Amino acid sequence: MATTRICVLFVVLSTTLGEDIKLKHKPPTKPVRLFTEEELKRYDGSEEGQPIYMAVKGVVFDVTKGKEFYGKDAPYNALVGKDSTRAVAKMSLDPADLTSDTTGLTEDQLESLDSVFEGTYKTKYPIVGYTAARILTEDGSPNKDFKPEDQPHFQIKDEF
Repeated sequence: MATTRICVLFVVLSTTLGEDIKLKHKPPTKPVRLFTEEELKRYDGSEEGQPIYMAVKGVVFDVTKGKEFYGKDAPYNALVGKDSTRAVAKMSLDPADLTSDTTGLTEDQLESLDSVFEGTYKTKYPIVGYTAARILTEDGSPNKDFKPEDQPHFQIKDEF
């Protein structure tokens, strides 16, 4: 009798924890990849049937299921096809903010960026890759601060 109760408790906890993990990170639809700025521009929502991608903090998300927000002529279309980290942090659609540069952002803006990144993008949209700028330095050499093992859904065997 006690063994049955323990087994039932284990099944309930496993199911609950499994659902909690599913809510925290959307699994990628296919193995993640590295995107250059030029490649990312191809996924700006302008072509019907093409996925819509946007990057925040160097992480590329497939936002196609939010087409009413990010698709062609949609309110947030300016954010797609590029790394829009600064714009997300500032809650801005100003063309000058459509960049990955976070220089000069306030502490509140950086906290807002982290909150939206974790609470919206990572929970709602699958990660399909990373921007080259996140992994490589300007001269094309590896970014020593980038640690693949610390990245969500990044598996070296799928990439290289």
